[in-house]
Amino acid sequence: MNDKICLVTGANSGIGKVTAKVLAAGGVTVIMVCRNRDKGEAARHEIVGKTRNENVELMIADFSDLRQVRRLAAEVKAKYSRLHTLVNNAGAYNGKRMITADGYEMTFAVNHLGYFLLTVELLDLLKSSAPARIVNVASEAHRNSHINFDDLNLENGYSGWKAYAQSKLANVLFTYKLASKLEGTGATANCMHPGFVGTNIFNHVKGIGGKIVRLITPFMRTPEKGADTVIWLASSPEVEGITGRYFIDRKDRQSNQESYNVAIASRLWEVSEEMIRAAVG
Repeated sequence: MNDKICLVTGANSGIGKVTAKVLAAGGVTVIMVCRNRDKGEAARHEIVGKTRNENVELMIADFSDLRQVRRLAAEVKAKYSRLHTLVNNAGAYNGKRMITADGYEMTFAVNHLGYFLLTVELLDLLKSSAPARIVNVASEAHRNSHINFDDLNLENGYSGWKAYAQSKLANVLFTYKLASKLEGTGATANCMHPGFVGTNIFNHVKGIGGKIVRLITPFMRTPEKGADTVIWLASSPEVEGITGRYFIDRKDRQSNQESYNVAIASRLWEVSEEMIRAAVG
């Protein structure tokens, strides 16, 4: 992996940080994408110190702002002539309904539209660097969800879990559609469930659910365990050429029935393009 360049979003904490650290330890040039510069610099400094790999760069983008995501992609393309792995990990859970500056429900915007825009903007670079890999961090939360095209912004009957689950189903649908579009290019796309990891993503869970999450946090998976399948998909020769799959603990699993609906995946792709076009042109 010494000659590889990998980009990891949400890389200052949790499984994103572990992924960046392990890849850097393997000699990879790592582009860490974080929202907060101070936290990102602290994480980068720690990773460089532990791995002795100076080829770790920090780039800043808030995935709730699609203009920042597009700027990030432009910065990557301006600086790097190759990109071998993209790990879409940055994510959010919002107990209260919030709207982004672009006018979209926050969870869907960060967890899906951010993945979608960054990936599409970097596709040509990834394909020209083939063999290349795209790894999307999804979740078993998608299991009983449904894409509500009539109310993607969840103006009616919002709940944090409902928004999160819909965004994670969108991740799976996006992965499968992307894999089909990448056939024959040498670039692959897979998604995975990291397990119930004790990170800060669920800090905004309110009420009794939040109390339960905080009580069981000490018994959740460690970020190291949660990142294992991400790192495996990003770097292992075992999955070279494998694409369009959903993994749990390095095993190929079935996702929910709706995730295999080609018409829904195509519609989601088109709607996502329209939403981005409306926001940033």
